Order: sequence, then C-alpha cells, then structure tokens
Amino acid sequence: MLALLLVLVAPAAEVDKCLSCHEHLGAITLESGESLPLAVDREAFFRSGHMRSIACSECHAELRNTDGMHPVQRPRSRREYAIAASEQCQKCHFNDYKASLDGVHRAQIVSGRLGAAVCSDCHGAHDISPPGNPRTKISLTCAACHAKVAAAYMKSVHGEALRSGNEDVPACTDCHRAHDIEDPRTGEWRLRSPQMCGSCHTDAARMDKYGLATGVLQTYLTDFHGATARLQSRGKGEVPVVALCTDCHGVHDIARASDPASPVMKANLLATCRKCHAGAGADFPAAWLAHSEPSAARAPLVYAVKVFYQFLIPFMIGGLALQVFLHLWRIVVNR
Repeated sequence: MLALLLVLVAPAAEVDKCLSCHEHLGAITLESGESLPLAVDREAFFRSGHMRSIACSECHAELRNTDGMHPVQRPRSRREYAIAASEQCQKCHFNDYKASLDGVHRAQIVSGRLGAAVCSDCHGAHDISPPGNPRTKISLTCAACHAKVAAAYMKSVHGEALRSGNEDVPACTDCHRAHDIEDPRTGEWRLRSPQMCGSCHTDAARMDKYGLATGVLQTYLTDFHGATARLQSRGKGEVPVVALCTDCHGVHDIARASDPASPVMKANLLATCRKCHAGAGADFPAAWLAHSEPSAARAPLVYAVKVFYQFLIPFMIGGLALQVFLHLWRIVVNR
C-alpha cells in the first residue's frame, strides 16, 4: 500500500511543481517564426487520461531532475516538435506505436510530408481523453485533416446514424483502423473491401434491427463480380478490374438503397452500371438479382436452371464414378 501511495504521490508532486509555472506562461518564438504556447490548462490536464499518474518528465525526459527554472528549448518548428514529442508515447503504448510505423501517416512523414498525423494530432497532448468516447469524436478527429471526406461521411446513412448516437454503424477507424492505417487507394486494400463491408452486413443480430438482409456478401461473392474479385485477391492484383461494393454503393457518401439519390436505386442503376459497362443498354441492369438468391417467385427461370444443374451435375459425376467402378469390376471378374 505504501509503495502504491509513493507511485501516485511522486508524479502528482512533480505535476504540481511544473504547473505552478506552466499554467501561467505565455509562448516562445521558434526558429521558424512560429509561436509555441507553453501554458498548460490545469483542469484539462487533470481530466485527461494521464491525470496525475504520469509525471511530466515521463514525456519530457530531457527535463528530468531539473530544479527550478529549466533551460528554454527552441525547436525549429511546431511541426518538428510535435513529431519528435510523439516518439515518447512508445514508452507506454509500444504496441500502438509499433503498429503506426506501418501506417500511411508514418510513411508520409518519412517521405518528408510532415503534415501527416502523429499521436498528439489525434489524441491531444496534455488534454488526452478516450479517443472513442463518444464515437462521433473519432470522425471529428479525422475531419481535422480530412475535411471533405468527413463532410461526405456525415451526410451518409452511416454518418447520420452515428450523429444520432447509433453505436451499430462504422466510424472511420472501423474501416481504416486506428494506428496501422493503410493507403486505401491501393488495389490490395480495395480488394479486401467486400470483407470489410461484410463484417457488419453479415452480422445477423445487427442487421435484424434494421430489416437488412445478411446474405449480401455471399450473393456478391457467388456472382461474376465477386468471383472475379476473389480470383484477383489470390493473385494480389494491384488494380481491381471488377466492381466492388464501393463502386456501386459509394465510399464515404453511402446512401440508403431506398434513397432516390442512391446509385443502386432502380432509376439510377443503368448509370451506375455504365461506369464500367459503357455500352450497356436499358435492359442491362435487369440481369442483376440485387443481392437476392433466385427463387420460384423471384427470377424463376434462373431458379429453374439452378435446380436443374443441382440434379444434373451430381447425376453426371455419380454416373461417371459408377461407370469407372463397373469397368474395374469387369476387369477383375474376367481375370
């Protein structure tokens, strides 16, 4: 108990010592001419995820064991300071830090594009709070850099539901992940998008709430588009040459299928098909079963052909196997 008390009291004492100056300080001018604020909001810090359990010197290691006024450090620019400071997060959050090294943001920074997000851009610095509480905060965080994408998402069926407090719809990190974010423009990433959509749309408990079918992924994978996509994913094709979920339904601007503006609405379906099939005639969309399994009531001709082949193929294979067996049996008997 005494050891635990010391662990909690020591950081609190250091925090109080640092804040005695830093909650009143102004800003310094950096080499770039930018202004870097030195003030820390005491109340915001104590509301943060770190609260009083982490001493200031855990993150500002260069100031450990300083007494009183410490030397003023002047980094070249605010951006370079933020990038350098984010390296301190790995001390406690190594798994997340390691994952971020494989992400598109880190790749951008390595290539010299310093505006890409680092830890503090998404989580804050002294005012760190749970990143997904509420879930709308996730999309608002991403919107700081991806404003146009976020605006489109917020108007979509997913975004509108999220703003209303619905926990069932995906936020940005459900599709793009949080730390090891991949470049969504690559062919390999796009080819995985049907499984990504299916992670929600095959969840029976979740879909039942909204009267949505759960067979959409399976029906997609069994038709021409889905079968081709599966073949391409096995070959690690870089440029998909077949329609994926996002090609028909949209990406961030997904609308309800019943929305008059939806690209999969019957009135708009021909224009959607013509994005790939430029010469498609007016009756072209009629060949699509709209994620429905053929039945006697819906697409009876397709259903009849399906049933016919369900009997024909086993009959032919069984007959062939029987013929081979009888042939071998005749050879053995004649000996």
